[in-house]
Amino acid sequence: MNESIKECMQKGGVVGNGGAGFPAYAKLAEGADTLLINASECEPLLETDYVLMREYMDRMLLGAELVMEAAGIPKTLLCLKAHNAERLGIREGEELAPHIFVKELPDVYPIGDEIGMIYQATGRVVRPGNLPITKGIIVYNVETLYNISFAVKEQKPVTEKWLTIGGAVEKTLVLRVPIGMRLRDLFRLYHIEVPEGYSVIDGGPSMGKVIHYQTATVQKTTKGLLILPDYIPAVAGKGGDMKTQISRASSMCCQCTRCTDMCPRNLLGYPLYPHKMVRTATSVVELTPEMILTANLCCGCGVCETAACCQNISPRNVILEYKTILAKNRMKYVGNEDVFVDEYRDSRLIPISRWKSLLGVAPYDREAEYISTPVTARVVELGLSQHIGAPSVPCVSVGDTVKVGDMVAGAGNGLSVPTYASISGRVTHVDEKKIVVEA
Repeated sequence: MNESIKECMQKGGVVGNGGAGFPAYAKLAEGADTLLINASECEPLLETDYVLMREYMDRMLLGAELVMEAAGIPKTLLCLKAHNAERLGIREGEELAPHIFVKELPDVYPIGDEIGMIYQATGRVVRPGNLPITKGIIVYNVETLYNISFAVKEQKPVTEKWLTIGGAVEKTLVLRVPIGMRLRDLFRLYHIEVPEGYSVIDGGPSMGKVIHYQTATVQKTTKGLLILPDYIPAVAGKGGDMKTQISRASSMCCQCTRCTDMCPRNLLGYPLYPHKMVRTATSVVELTPEMILTANLCCGCGVCETAACCQNISPRNVILEYKTILAKNRMKYVGNEDVFVDEYRDSRLIPISRWKSLLGVAPYDREAEYISTPVTARVVELGLSQHIGAPSVPCVSVGDTVKVGDMVAGAGNGLSVPTYASISGRVTHVDEKKIVVEA
């Protein structure tokens, strides 16, 4: 293991940009024979990874080469959907750099789910609850590798975020934004309004969360900001009281099992049975306590509620409630035996065009315009828990002057990364949750 590369990744504050924000250095481990670049852009309406590859493919490939060097990995597969490969002018099996090859994925949902992508690209099935390294695989997102290249080669820490602004806007945009920028300032800069009856989703329309844009900020994990009408399925399924939803789900379920039959993780052989959880939602913990542990196997894709359920209930929300309980109690399901892929899996994956229609987002699907000039901000709020693990620890005080790239909070104990100033200015606020810098 090349520890110097690993140390640069941690020092640079590099985390997973695919959604969870797992510190990138902690993924490096000996024993991997394949690096997968997750460029699948799983969710509709998001163009971030595609544009980044189009503009900075060499940078991303450099990051991959550094990871291969650090962990002694002999081969890399760039995994992307077939239509994006065509747009980029690359093809299946093409060698983009030494030992880095193109792997085309079908245009289906949810092909970007890490476990599903690993199977699609390599034919290997990671045991339930286990890490990809147990099958000799490490996975990084496109933007993560882009950031690794700067952190290692130029000692440049992560201070900006690539993201898509889309949905009910005049133009879909892909731009680079200072981490911590207030969304209300970002929207004002580009004359973007959120009409009455519309919501802002942080992430994709399927797995993203509705946020309050007047108080929210750009995080290291922000992939996209979508403005969508509240009445379409993509937004309507994200609201409501959770207790009411769980009670309603158990009483209305017709026991058809379609949610399980179409569950992408169940189709990979995982012991995840959404219909059973819904059927006994109000008493599942007492009746079958082992079942709640399998909630951890859910990837949250939403196929069960959007494509499968005929009763307009949400198995996903029931399972997410259980996942919250498990997280609070630090409980996790870990399988010890291999599982076997369902013979009907390939025919039950959903074409991406169909998925857009089911979500109600097809009218907003358009090619993005890339804004090459980085966005500037007058104020940033730098959260200290933008990653999985221990929060960053402030190392500045109110009144201090900082420049872009200066460390404002060091890594905490254990799994953690530092936080850096994303604009130059004066520190005006410091507490255990955030640091505010004003230009």
